[in-house]
Amino acid sequence: MLICQISDLHITAGGGLASGIVDTAGMFRACVAHVLSLSRQPDAVVITGDLVDLGRAEEYRLLRDMLAPLPMPVHLIPGNHDDRGMLRTLFADHDYLPRTGPFLQYALEDYPLRIVALDTVIPGEGGGRLCAERLEWLDHKLAAAPSRPTLVMMHHPPFRSFIGHMDAMGLDEPQGFRDVIARHPQVERVLCGHLHRPIQARVAQALVSTCPSPAHQIALDLAPDAPEGFAMEPPGYQLHLWTPESGVVSHTAVIGAFAGPYPF
Repeated sequence: MLICQISDLHITAGGGLASGIVDTAGMFRACVAHVLSLSRQPDAVVITGDLVDLGRAEEYRLLRDMLAPLPMPVHLIPGNHDDRGMLRTLFADHDYLPRTGPFLQYALEDYPLRIVALDTVIPGEGGGRLCAERLEWLDHKLAAAPSRPTLVMMHHPPFRSFIGHMDAMGLDEPQGFRDVIARHPQVERVLCGHLHRPIQARVAQALVSTCPSPAHQIALDLAPDAPEGFAMEPPGYQLHLWTPESGVVSHTAVIGAFAGPYPF
């Protein structure tokens, strides 16, 4: 199974620029075109939060239009820039999204790799949280299929990146998540967003990874007193190929036109 992960689109509407600089809508159109040009098409696309920039209806409508060319299923989760109510209303045809309840989280059972999606959002805040209710839901969902290889996806990563201003709005008290994952060895990978960079860490037995943005990237500065900032580094997304023999093997795709490939 081939999964395309895209994260942190920050779509703006009406020609607006994210942070007054970034044409996120134009860059996401280029991302979709890049995915469609792949010689092997993904079986599914997952988008791990911050779908839009301000949580407004017009941004979600524009996002729908830009996703329309993708022929494969697309599965969404919210990030801290998203509005759950708007997402529910304007993607009402996405049947996997729960119609009621406080959180937008679900399990996808029809793929060879089981996918469990978590909602880490705290409305109005940049950081995330997995409260007791959400952790209990995750524990229950994972316990329901202990022998099925499973991928978990969520917006806020459950580890420190050591990019200080991003860690300051990270996942609050991640130990509860780590404890749940440790009880369920079938979890092979956890896919996250939020950090606008490809970063990997281990949580219990699972590798946790974050995805670059198809637009701007958080500036890489690991100094403890590093200022907040982003950079127009190459945009990207990730491809995760799962086989029973190899588990999940991941590649970062850089969006753009480059010379090659050349024969050896």
